[in-house]
Amino acid sequence: MKLEEATRLSGETLLSFLEEMLLIRRFEEKVEERFRAGDLSGFLHVALGQEAVAVGVCRTLETDDVIASTHRAHHHCLAKGMTANALMAELYGKVEGCSGGYGGSMHLYDLANGNLGANAVVGGGLPGIVGAALAFKMRRQPRVAVAFFGDGATNTGSFHESLNLGQLWTVPAVFVCENNHYAESTPSRDHMPIADLTRRAEAFGMRSIVVDGQDVEAVHAAATEAVAHARAGNGPVFLLANTYRLTGHYVGDPQVYRPKGEQRDLRATQDPIPRLRELLGVDEDSWSALETKVAATVEASVEFAKNGTDRLPEDALLNVYA
Repeated sequence: MKLEEATRLSGETLLSFLEEMLLIRRFEEKVEERFRAGDLSGFLHVALGQEAVAVGVCRTLETDDVIASTHRAHHHCLAKGMTANALMAELYGKVEGCSGGYGGSMHLYDLANGNLGANAVVGGGLPGIVGAALAFKMRRQPRVAVAFFGDGATNTGSFHESLNLGQLWTVPAVFVCENNHYAESTPSRDHMPIADLTRRAEAFGMRSIVVDGQDVEAVHAAATEAVAHARAGNGPVFLLANTYRLTGHYVGDPQVYRPKGEQRDLRATQDPIPRLRELLGVDEDSWSALETKVAATVEASVEFAKNGTDRLPEDALLNVYA
């Protein structure tokens, strides 16, 4: 199928999507490398394979629209406008980091770009997004709040409470479920009694949209529809993006819970980046130039982080209120 027949987006726009997805991929690969080298502390969760969801959704949002993320947050943060420097500096625990060096990988904030933060609690961002969306409605502001979460979060009480109140109050929210088919190390079939997750949203009378999360073009179209519905005051939307995590739950995960060969097969067939590259027909020279550009940005972020300001020991008591 020719590109002009397959999309309503321009080739230039899709090329910018490809660059952003590649930046996220190379950034996370570099972070994983530095984590294994001992430069970074704590746990690290990367989103290799899920880049199309973050880019496709966030490219539909205005700067003053807000998002809330999960423990797997780097792709959302970069897609919503956070700089690679601010993100890398945070992972290195520097003052120049987006959370001042206090948050690390699972607590990334960027209020200037509408990022209300990542959350280490499964489903923890959902209630705050309902609250933000309710505030927008009460203030008569044409803004939208977006919650990202995984399929495992749909088992939590906060998910059901949030969707129930969001629908009851017809708040301008979009609930984006990144269904990567695993809740940490538990396959979907072992933690959910239903296969169709839209039934959970429809139980509250909420509109649902299902999309191929490996197709950034399709994600953007679905998110555009969902955001427009919410912004118009028609209530929230449940956007189910079927995606794949092409890596372990955390860096170092042995993945003994996955069928043998599954990860290899998914990388060969479900990677959204080569899929978009093929659609656009990006040749080797253009791809090499893009890789060089992205690599320079990532390497610069590492140097920025390494040269950043370390927190002092006494800073541990700052911002402590109880």
